[in-house]
Order: sequence, then C-alpha cells, then structure tokens
Amino acid sequence: MELSLDVPSALEYVGPAVELIANSCQSGILSPRRVAFNLRTALAETLTNAIAYGNRENPDRLVQVRVEITATAVKVHVVDEGAGFDPSIIPDPTLPENVQRENGRGLFVLRHLVDDVAFNDKGNAVCLTLLAG
Repeated sequence: MELSLDVPSALEYVGPAVELIANSCQSGILSPRRVAFNLRTALAETLTNAIAYGNRENPDRLVQVRVEITATAVKVHVVDEGAGFDPSIIPDPTLPENVQRENGRGLFVLRHLVDDVAFNDKGNAVCLTLLAG
C-alpha cells in the first residue's frame, strides 16, 4: 500500500497530517504502540523540521510525504523544498559540551525512534523506516 500527501508549510497542519498517516498505518505490521508513539513522534518531528527549517513556513512551498507499507516495513519519505542540510555536522547532543545547546536533539531522537533514518545528498529529503515486528 502507498499513500501520498502534500502538506502546506504551516505548523498547524503537522497534527492532522500525522493523524491521517498514523491511522493509515494501523494495518497490523507495526504494533499499536509503535504506531502510537514511534511513528507519530518521528513523523511530527520530521514534518515540523521540514516546514520550519526546510521551507521556512513559506506558504508557497509544500512538504511531500509518501508512505510505503510492505509486509516487512513502513517507510515514510518526507521531502521539503528547502536548501537542505548536512546531517553529519549535527553535534551529538549527549556530549557534555552540547548538553546545554537548544538545538540538535531532533535527529538524535529520530534515530532512536525508528529503525533507519536516511537522507538524500542535498539533505532536504529523509526516509524513516520502521521494521515490522
């Protein structure tokens, strides 16, 4: 099964988009807890960043979301129209010198909520993978 959704670049659309996608993932390959917590939290973080940082809340830009549900995984692709970023330069928020920083925790959290986080070369597209089971 596949679902595609264009989300306007306004933060008020994050919640409804997350609910729509989470409700479509109730197919049974992910546990209800993983859908309720991991998927919803990871998608909300990703959409918020795409809208706020990628598209800079520009109403003329969209965030494209595509969800692939197979027998073995749920893959959520999120693409914004921004310039992108280099995820490798995001500092580890668990290091003592970074604990007081206000930013940089989102990617750390994502990597602990889903089984795989993969960015395109430009850094404006991410694929979140949650494996079945």
